[in-house]
Amino acid sequence: MKMQSSLLPQLQQKMKLSPQIIQSIEILQLPILALVEHVQQELVDNPVLEEVVDEKKDENLKEADDTPQTAKDDDVKSDEFDKLGEIAEDWREYYSQTNVRRNNLSDERDQKQEALENTAAKPMSLHDYLMGQMSLIEVPNHLVEACENIIYSVDKTGYLASPLEEIVQSLEKPLPVEEVKESLKIVQALEPPGVGARNLQECLILQLDKRDPNYQLMKELLINHLEDIEMKKYPLIAKRTGHSLEVIKKQVEFIRTLNPKPGSIFCDETIPYVVPEVKVEYIDGKYEVFLIDNSNLPHLHISAFYKKFLGENGTDSTTRQYIQKKIESAKWLIDAIEQRRSTLYKVACKIVELQKNFLDEGVHRLRTLKMQDVADIVGVHVSTVSRAIAHKYIQTPQGIFEMKFFFTGGFQNVDGSMESWEAIRQKLGEIVAKENKSNPLSDEEVAEKLLASGIDIARRTVTKYRRIMRIPSSRQRKEF
Repeated sequence: MKMQSSLLPQLQQKMKLSPQIIQSIEILQLPILALVEHVQQELVDNPVLEEVVDEKKDENLKEADDTPQTAKDDDVKSDEFDKLGEIAEDWREYYSQTNVRRNNLSDERDQKQEALENTAAKPMSLHDYLMGQMSLIEVPNHLVEACENIIYSVDKTGYLASPLEEIVQSLEKPLPVEEVKESLKIVQALEPPGVGARNLQECLILQLDKRDPNYQLMKELLINHLEDIEMKKYPLIAKRTGHSLEVIKKQVEFIRTLNPKPGSIFCDETIPYVVPEVKVEYIDGKYEVFLIDNSNLPHLHISAFYKKFLGENGTDSTTRQYIQKKIESAKWLIDAIEQRRSTLYKVACKIVELQKNFLDEGVHRLRTLKMQDVADIVGVHVSTVSRAIAHKYIQTPQGIFEMKFFFTGGFQNVDGSMESWEAIRQKLGEIVAKENKSNPLSDEEVAEKLLASGIDIARRTVTKYRRIMRIPSSRQRKEF
């Protein structure tokens, strides 16, 4: 049988998202700060897009400008025709050509100067801080390299991340392990106290003051009874050390003031900046929803000049095609932003309507809610609701929350009503907060108290929620 390849035409239908739909989906799920950045970039890339200037600012600019209006119109028209002529020649290089001509050197210097003045200084790292101290003390020449290697082997929490054997192997000039240990002691004597430790026990011991009369006792507690301190077995520690319970409690209280992560003070993690996009206010006996008008988000419209220019005769086809393409892109962007506002407002209104009890009384009245429920009411797909609330925040009388906070599961109470997981966790926290600290409740007893209030959950569920909320066990919560 002879085998051969051939080309055959074939008709088929496919479902495919248009570029407009993809753009609309992307804009819908952008948080406000990312949307502002996206719009600013579009203003740079698309010449037919213009920002609507505030009327008050516009009036101030007119009063400050004494140039005759007719002269200014002639200059603008001349500039616009120059731009269009260049687009007709080679519109693909339009931006690079016009931007170079448009920006003069003085403006460029001003922008650079402004950027320098408004750029935050780089925070000092732990390694820089330690190396700075190294330059101020006398270190034997043959130990300098080992000290530097040890410093750069310290992780962001302040602990030595590499074994001494690896540090020995990384040295260009080999040193015996004993001299590397001496180098480690030099590093451990630097600030902050506890830096360069190899474990928690060593970290805490390094922070003790040898001049303290209780130094030996605290060192003994850290070496032999660290786990017992964690479990609050104070009577057992007192019995084994021969000291009174009060003395042990006093020393443990001081040990708890020590820093288990000395390098954390140099942590340069940025704190996320939250900007709520929706605001809920209680007005005339009901909750009103407002979209917060962010002043940084430009109000867009399409340039009237380019619209008019398309209607004039004599425009070459390349220029006309380019302008039409940019106008369509601008329309899609404006429509997508407006669609985003509309969808976000509708979803927010339904959340407020369905979570009214939460707004009135707090988290313990948060009801179970699924995205599908809101999607059915609003008349959109559930994925649209998911994108609309992604990374967006709402300001309510109860505080600022991420919008996905209001969508939570739950279970059925003894009386048949639904209870959200968040409400259960809050009640669990309230029970623990009101317990007798000298005789704290076990997880089984907490489950019994929840059952008495109509919430029937297992002990293992209580344990899981307690760990999620970072509540210590009953043994660790006990106070003597």
